[in-house]
Amino acid sequence: MDYKKLKIENTTVTRKMRKFDEGSNNIYETVAVISKRANQIASVMKEDLDAKISEFATPTDNLEEIFENREQIEVSKYFEHLPKPTLIAINEYLNGEVYSRNPLDEMEDN
Repeated sequence: MDYKKLKIENTTVTRKMRKFDEGSNNIYETVAVISKRANQIASVMKEDLDAKISEFATPTDNLEEIFENREQIEVSKYFEHLPKPTLIAINEYLNGEVYSRNPLDEMEDN
């Protein structure tokens, strides 16, 4: 997923609490769902960053041989300017792109 193409704010935004209650009627469940989705997004972003950074790794690294690699710096800057995983998860939740289920609710229905 190209996170740069998402139209998400990079700063903190004040939001109305009632928008988060619509799906589950419980703000704590909503926060847990958003938190788990943010962790998923963060792990995918970390894997992408690690894969791109590993392309620049040299087999013999020691303190005397450290040098600046312009391409590696550009990759790092790209990932620094991406929206935070929490903001992406909140945006997905508010747009109805996140699916969640509570196994306890399913057990009570049976």
